[in-house]
Amino acid sequence: MTVAPVGTNTPDPNATSSASAQQLAGNFDTFLTLLTTQLQNQDPLSPMDSNQFTQQLVEFSGVEQQINANKNLETLVSLTQSRSSADAVSYLGKSVTMSNGKGALINGAANWTYALDSAAKANTISVSDTTGKVVYTTPGSLTTGIQSFAWNGKDSYGNQLPDGQYTVTMTPQAADGSAVNYAIASKGVVSQVDFSGSAPQLMIGPMEIPLSDVAALQN
Repeated sequence: MTVAPVGTNTPDPNATSSASAQQLAGNFDTFLTLLTTQLQNQDPLSPMDSNQFTQQLVEFSGVEQQINANKNLETLVSLTQSRSSADAVSYLGKSVTMSNGKGALINGAANWTYALDSAAKANTISVSDTTGKVVYTTPGSLTTGIQSFAWNGKDSYGNQLPDGQYTVTMTPQAADGSAVNYAIASKGVVSQVDFSGSAPQLMIGPMEIPLSDVAALQN
């Protein structure tokens, strides 16, 4: 069980806010300097309109508040990402269940379980690769209850396909031609966690899945 190294190009979540705050502070100092100079050198017989620079002060204050709000949001995002990373590490070595049809072909073997809501007259199981291309089809069970589907990784022509992620779908039909609802699931043990992207990914053999794909977790 390993944890993939964190990428070195991860940006500092506070960099943008810090740069914006520094720029605002510089602009504000310049504005105050100009305002002070104008006040010192204004014509006593034609004084400056106080409403104008008061409005500018209000605008500066509003921008400053927005930058602070953005900084707080970035802090919350950073905390959420840290929590997500900690949660991902806790999956190492545990068995996870996926209910979206995805499954891992490992050493030429992959397994799914499925169940029909009602009996079917016809049913076809299709296996697709990550591009969505159907690589294998076979008749599926027509009865209710939990059924198993084991695949050896060979396509419809008998060619051995590489290990990786594959997705199973079915098209069960009732006697009247209507579609029959079904549920499908697969299991796998998390061997690695990849932190190189924007969100941690769980590795089940050669298959990479987000935490959102996990429907159940077992020790």
